[in-house]
Amino acid sequence: MEESKNQKPMVVFTQYSPFYLIGAPPMTNSKGETIQLSKVTALCRCGKSENKPYCDGAHSKLGFVGSKDDDRRPDKVDEYVGKEITIYDNRGVCSADGSCVRLCPEVFQKDKKPHWIFPDAASVKKVVETIEKCPSGALSYQIGSERIQGIKRPPAVRIAKDGPLAFVGGIQLIDDMESKPESLEHFTLCRCGGSKNKPFCDNSHKNIEFNDEKN
Repeated sequence: MEESKNQKPMVVFTQYSPFYLIGAPPMTNSKGETIQLSKVTALCRCGKSENKPYCDGAHSKLGFVGSKDDDRRPDKVDEYVGKEITIYDNRGVCSADGSCVRLCPEVFQKDKKPHWIFPDAASVKKVVETIEKCPSGALSYQIGSERIQGIKRPPAVRIAKDGPLAFVGGIQLIDDMESKPESLEHFTLCRCGGSKNKPFCDNSHKNIEFNDEKN
């Protein structure tokens, strides 16, 4: 019994199923409202449920398949070395939340390509605080010999406005594709059904104009 009590929450699924959230971690929507969960809750990932965020079986009627597309963004980590801090970036799992550009535009210059990150353009403190706001785990950093890919916080799930499910706190992800988040502490999962890098969000919700007024 004690072992079960200490077990961290999990999200478990196959290419053909909804997300099964096990363990009932705290979950809120973009309005700050609490989402009621059972010990096992099925969450929509096809984008077509009439009862979002819960699954209503729409994926079965649609023949939804949650596999990765061949033309998805490459799952590749780029390294940007500064004098005091090194920034790592994996565009393949980026959900394009945009917090990095909003909070620290001098470092994260989205209009500069192909190299868009300039580690020395702001203080180390500001860079770290900005990276800690990245929900997808695409961004991480290294100071000295240690690469930091998460912060200590309790397990929780937040529904982004017309966007992905954002998981924090080391919730374990288990699927039939051996998917692995860039950060084991936090990641974003697609709930619009349009991502080319399923189960992870790739910002397709904006391209297909996914809408969820309730959450």
